[in-house]
Amino acid sequence: MKIGFVGLGRMGANMVRRLLARGHEIVAYAPHERSRKEVEKFGASGVSSLPEIARHLTPPRVVWLMVPAGEATEETITALMLHMDKGDILIDGGNSFYKDSMRRAELLKTKGISYLDAGTSGGIWGLEKGYCLMVGGEKEVFLTVEPLFQALAEENGYAHVGPQGSGHFVKMIHNGIEYAMLQAYGEGFEIMHAKKEFDLDLQQISNLWNHGSVVRSWLLELAENAFRKEPRLASIKGYVEDSGEGRWTVLEAIEQGIPAFGITLSLFERFRSRQQESFSAKVIAALRNEFGGHPVKKEG
Repeated sequence: MKIGFVGLGRMGANMVRRLLARGHEIVAYAPHERSRKEVEKFGASGVSSLPEIARHLTPPRVVWLMVPAGEATEETITALMLHMDKGDILIDGGNSFYKDSMRRAELLKTKGISYLDAGTSGGIWGLEKGYCLMVGGEKEVFLTVEPLFQALAEENGYAHVGPQGSGHFVKMIHNGIEYAMLQAYGEGFEIMHAKKEFDLDLQQISNLWNHGSVVRSWLLELAENAFRKEPRLASIKGYVEDSGEGRWTVLEAIEQGIPAFGITLSLFERFRSRQQESFSAKVIAALRNEFGGHPVKKEG
């Protein structure tokens, strides 16, 4: 298939390379020329504007977006709508909020443009290993562009999961679960790291647990890689960002009345990691001193 591809960041550029390697033709756009030149090395046709994407494709067009969620996605879709026609297909592979995806699907429908929301997982390893794709939208439209999903995904790594919005909803919950899994691994390794008298080899344990253990996973394989590079992670600051999907998952849990303790606490732990010092901890220390005379540590 010949498609347009908008967004050539770490994920987008690798997805373009994987599609090219499997025989698809790509007209690629990103604001920075350097990004376009990089994918041109692998056979993509780079263009310098969104209108050019449409001009280089024969209707019915297929355009895949891989841009940051929120304002960037909104602006890109609004701009592309001016240059797309009835029968064209727009695929949003970013981490958009599912309610935004549902709204955008309805907006595009007024112009006869079909919309698929494709939750995409795989990170920087997707180029080599393949991606996991959770696709929402009309089944007929999904089937039309299924060769793209086949090319991008690992074996059995893509599915049509439901109507518009469902792909990004499933990806949102996927990322919420990821938050809790990362937190559990992080806490477990911290406890082992703190047991100084055993001098545990965390790389060895990561490898060990991936052989027959009930907690084996790809994340543990990545943990082994990280500990191999730096056994005590001494140069890494414990500052953890959140992409937004963990927050959305917690809000959805509240909306549905679901007690999602693990995911919620893992999100709050990410907030805590960004504090130079916790004021709440100061308050707790002061109160313990007041009611029980417990000692407090002084600044400086």
